[in-house]
Amino acid sequence: MPGMIKKMIDTIIEKKTKGHPTLVLTTKTKFVLKGLDPDLYTATSPDDPAVIAKLKAIASEMGITL
Repeated sequence: MPGMIKKMIDTIIEKKTKGHPTLVLTTKTKFVLKGLDPDLYTATSPDDPAVIAKLKAIASEMGITL
């Protein structure tokens, strides 16, 4: 199901920032520092199990359940 990674990224960002623009940029920077550029993924990006596992780990570190 393409787009699952994008949905996971959007969910993490929304739950973490609650829409605050500055926090959105900070959270995206945290993704990049952890080796995942959120701007590279779209709704048509293929789902990679390794990236999904990394997103689950990042969400867990941030205290977010997916």
